[in-house]
Amino acid sequence: MHAEHLSKTFDYSTDRAFAERMDAADVLRPFRAQFCIPQDDQGNDVIYFAGNSLGLLPKTVKPIVERELEDWARLAVDAHFDGREPWYGYHEQFRESAARIVGAQPNEVVLMNSLTVNLHLMMVSFYRPSSDRFKIITDWPSFPSDIYAVDSQIRHHGFDPEQAFIKVRPRDGEHLIDMDDFVSQIELHGPQAALVMISGVNYFTGQFYDLKRITDAAHRAGCLIGIDLAHAAGNVPLALHDWDVDFAVWCNYKYLNSGPGTVGGTFVHERHAKNVELNRFAGWWGNDPKNRFMMHLQPEFLPVPTADGWQLSNPPILAMAAIRGSYDLFDQTSIEALREKSQRLTGYLEFLIDQQGKDRFEVITPRDAERRGCQLSILAKRDPKALFASLHKAHAVGDFREPNVIRVAPVPMYNSFVDVWRFAQVLANAGGGDLHG
Repeated sequence: MHAEHLSKTFDYSTDRAFAERMDAADVLRPFRAQFCIPQDDQGNDVIYFAGNSLGLLPKTVKPIVERELEDWARLAVDAHFDGREPWYGYHEQFRESAARIVGAQPNEVVLMNSLTVNLHLMMVSFYRPSSDRFKIITDWPSFPSDIYAVDSQIRHHGFDPEQAFIKVRPRDGEHLIDMDDFVSQIELHGPQAALVMISGVNYFTGQFYDLKRITDAAHRAGCLIGIDLAHAAGNVPLALHDWDVDFAVWCNYKYLNSGPGTVGGTFVHERHAKNVELNRFAGWWGNDPKNRFMMHLQPEFLPVPTADGWQLSNPPILAMAAIRGSYDLFDQTSIEALREKSQRLTGYLEFLIDQQGKDRFEVITPRDAERRGCQLSILAKRDPKALFASLHKAHAVGDFREPNVIRVAPVPMYNSFVDVWRFAQVLANAGGGDLHG
């Protein structure tokens, strides 16, 4: 049984032997051995498809964190300058890696705080509403934390979210946002809009938006644009600098595998980063390092003319050490190589789900491989919660979103084609269906 992918001509089969052949030919296969794969009660690898929520632990993380603990024990405060990886400039080592991941210049990125904290800090600088321009345009559904942040920023400036918060939704009966509709909404509200704030990849549907087109439309309307890359960074190709995006934020614990709740990332386009007069909240680590320790002798804040100028506090070393372990793996390959495998892997999963019948499942993620990342959102038409419980019992790990969507993400850095085949078998058995092979 074979099928032709709708946007890439890959031939797939329901036979396990096909999945094994694909894994044998996979140039990224060695990366799987670099991760800790959870085990079931029989000592077998679980089917871990929850990388869109929390990436797996790279095996290199523990020794890197232990190195910093040892330097703390051995040197105490002197580790800031005399440690094996001095803490004072610890954040600087991530510039090149982060820039490659999000398509930026090194001076445009900094790792700091957490995603929502960074989103608020960015809106301090880039949401400057006036009586004429006060609206924020976003995609819907957005992740709740983004909704709360945008809503609270609007209220903070004295505006009513009912008038100022513009949510672009899918058309009736559809799951995905039409990009023509998004552009039309920007054109409609543009004269009163201050900011377009969009997801890179929608958390619920897995839709990868046409960010270049949206950015161009925002700028034509006189708006700034910010992007939440929580489900995009490390998942899809990005070119923030070349797309002329104003700012972006992301977390490092999903596709970037850097640990639960770890430090987030921020992009500020260099035309803004160099503007030291730009309004912002200030902290001592955003200050020019030449004057950072002048303290009360020179109390004036002199921001670094890079994305570093938005830092508030010195970096949390133990958390950032975990990021080093993950980013090192990304430095050993390319987003292009990961993307190629991702499209094949996700296309294979889509094919196997399709074999189980449209009366049972509907994939609401875009069918076009260019308009999605690793994630597939599966709308379950029969007893969705019971189905999800059955998957969990069978050690197939994804997540559930109300009322009836199961999200799964075969991540190319550590998931295999056999993982996908095994998941399809479990899905078929849990739902009372059949998948031969």
